[in-house]
Amino acid sequence: MSTTDSDIHSFAKPEEAHVTHVALDLRADFDAKRLIGTAQLRIERRSDARQIVLDTRDLEIEQITDLSGQKLGFILAPPDPILGRALTVFLPEGNSDIVIHYQTSPTAEALQWLEPSQTAGKKRPYLFSQGQAILTRTWIPTQDSPGIRQTYSARIVVPSDLRAVMSAEQLTPDGKPVEDGRTFEFRLTNPIPPYLIAIAVGDISFRSKGPRTGVYAEGPVVGTAANEFEDLEKMVSAAEALMGPYQWGRYDVLVLPPSFPFGGMENPRLTFATPTVLAGDRSLVSLVAHELAHSWSGNLVTNATWSDFWLNEGVTTYVESRIMEALYGRDRAAMLDVLNRTELMNEIARVGGSSAADTILHIDLKGRNPDDGATTIPYNKGAALLKLIEQTVGRQSFDAWFKGYLDRHAFQSITTAMFLADLRGNLIRDPELEKKLRLDEWIYKPGLPDNALTPASDALARVEQAAKTFAGGAKASTIATKNWTTQEWQHFLESLPKTLTPEQLADLDKTFGLSKRGNSEVLFDWLRIAIRNHYEPAMPALEHFLTSQGRRKFLRPLYEDLMAADWGKPLAKKIYAEARPLYHAVSTGTLDQIVR
Repeated sequence: MSTTDSDIHSFAKPEEAHVTHVALDLRADFDAKRLIGTAQLRIERRSDARQIVLDTRDLEIEQITDLSGQKLGFILAPPDPILGRALTVFLPEGNSDIVIHYQTSPTAEALQWLEPSQTAGKKRPYLFSQGQAILTRTWIPTQDSPGIRQTYSARIVVPSDLRAVMSAEQLTPDGKPVEDGRTFEFRLTNPIPPYLIAIAVGDISFRSKGPRTGVYAEGPVVGTAANEFEDLEKMVSAAEALMGPYQWGRYDVLVLPPSFPFGGMENPRLTFATPTVLAGDRSLVSLVAHELAHSWSGNLVTNATWSDFWLNEGVTTYVESRIMEALYGRDRAAMLDVLNRTELMNEIARVGGSSAADTILHIDLKGRNPDDGATTIPYNKGAALLKLIEQTVGRQSFDAWFKGYLDRHAFQSITTAMFLADLRGNLIRDPELEKKLRLDEWIYKPGLPDNALTPASDALARVEQAAKTFAGGAKASTIATKNWTTQEWQHFLESLPKTLTPEQLADLDKTFGLSKRGNSEVLFDWLRIAIRNHYEPAMPALEHFLTSQGRRKFLRPLYEDLMAADWGKPLAKKIYAEARPLYHAVSTGTLDQIVR
């Protein structure tokens, strides 16, 4: 249990007693916006332990009993603004299971209850959860630390016209009729960190994509989603070639309503995905490659604390590039690597420059919400480190070590120190090689070390030239864009001068239909240009974009850009007042600090 002792974002004392299994029995009350029922916790404890400490936030604890129904004493500590409330339960001798009777708050931060009008179908309500980083404690009373892995099972009762899905094996795919609705049952026998326990309830349909893959979405969306993710089965096979057998059974994708705050969430067996990836041309499927890669780097081997977050995201971003290379070729992967580097350098500048503490991979989060560390730096700086190691030792040696690393730590949570020990013990044994790589500088120092490889793409070099030609006075119609990928469009827009004339903006918009783009990544980049240059004709598209999806990656920069402009502040406040009720708490927690 040593890997969890220093988790500063949990009240748990796992060295004394820790949760090994959670059995949920809950009813979804859409009128009250509550989950109501019980959580039965299986506990392992030291022989002299007489209590267990759990994490909760805004839960209404009704009573706690043993399996026979005997009431147990408990104490709810005063609330901490970041961590919530410690729940200490007093354990009788010899007892290893407790049953907590509780209900969630209507404002539980992990849960978003959507009205029918906020869904694609417009007829039925919807519920989904988002537990990462420390929000599972707002809907399940357990030890909410990534280092305390737990199996789980669930019985969920929902209205009879809705369907429940979870990040677990479905024991009753079609549900069973009960007096007050339908019940769905689930189980996951592989231990996971609690942030990966996830639920969604709604008018959800399914389309199979292969023997172990498929797509869930609302009825009006499922056909489009199934077409977009045509290559799911191929992706799983490509990932297995790099990382070894897929150990979770099925790999399905659930496309959520637009308010989902992330691009994707790697919940086991069931990736939650934003509808903003539905570009219509499969051009944004790298997001699914990323979430699939988490089935190994993140779900199979997990960061033990949130300071080790880069072990999830940096490793996964590296693997995403490898999957894209295997499926779509080196050129496509190279374009992603170039864009990731641009994103990294922009993010380093945003958080304060190369000496800023938040550019350190093993980030210090003492006294902070772990979401503060969820920038793109752990993703792209971490991936750059793995790319450097691969290129330095050779792909064959790197891949052999990587498969072994995943196997040695399968279904475990590890720290950065443990990762380095494995790397040094099994791959980087030569002191001269260690000196060349400068591992400690990469992980414990700020900025991007100067031995980082510089990614390059011939295709993007041609795009840069096109941007220069346009900036020099050429008409947009002279640029040959017919077969451009999303990555090429992104790089073109990012390579344009910061300041453009109204005539140039109008030419770009009219020629390429940028304000009407269905591709969210391209539209996002265009809207940033429009704000920077106060291009009024794009403002309706901006307002629609900000009020029709809740992905934090898009929302934060756009609101920041608006708030930085005198003319933009009133518009930002007006749009946010309208849109805030549509956003998930993960997004509003960030945006409330920006739009003031």
